[in-house]
Amino acid sequence: MFRKFDEKESVSSVSQLKSSVQKNIRNQIIDTYPTFEPYFSEIWPKKEPARLAKTHEKVEVLVVNHEPIFFKCRDSQWLPNIRILHQFPFLLPIQQVDEGAIKFILSGADIMCPGLTSKGAFLDMETEKGAGVQVHCEGKELPIAVGTMAMTPKEIKEVNKGVGIAVNHCLNDGLWHWKHVK
Repeated sequence: MFRKFDEKESVSSVSQLKSSVQKNIRNQIIDTYPTFEPYFSEIWPKKEPARLAKTHEKVEVLVVNHEPIFFKCRDSQWLPNIRILHQFPFLLPIQQVDEGAIKFILSGADIMCPGLTSKGAFLDMETEKGAGVQVHCEGKELPIAVGTMAMTPKEIKEVNKGVGIAVNHCLNDGLWHWKHVK
């Protein structure tokens, strides 16, 4: 999603959010990720104004303190920036891929089922289809990507073919390198 993202060329508008809209977005995020609630004031302090950056690709990026903290594509759910997950690595379910998938993920590829079912991988069976997940790699402590489950873990194990996780944001992509939004 952010592989060819350039903040100067890709952002179509940035607007200050009214407090009612901010409250609505906060509630959407907390409803989707109840584990965020105790830490939400650290991620997004109540008195801190937020901006919404819209891109030409129909992606909305929530910016607080000039830093992108959450994003969403069209009518999907809000997903946290990887930097948020590096600070709070326990907020999203973890799926782990084998080390052979690292270079493909970092180039923006989706995660195929065999990368989630191989020897070095770990598949959290409690995760539902469509859920936001953080992607770890074998032998690495922090996530390298944020994605959405394209199948249930049971389907991934049974089929073992096709896309298992749609990668929305990875290390070193345009969102990772996003500078300050004024």
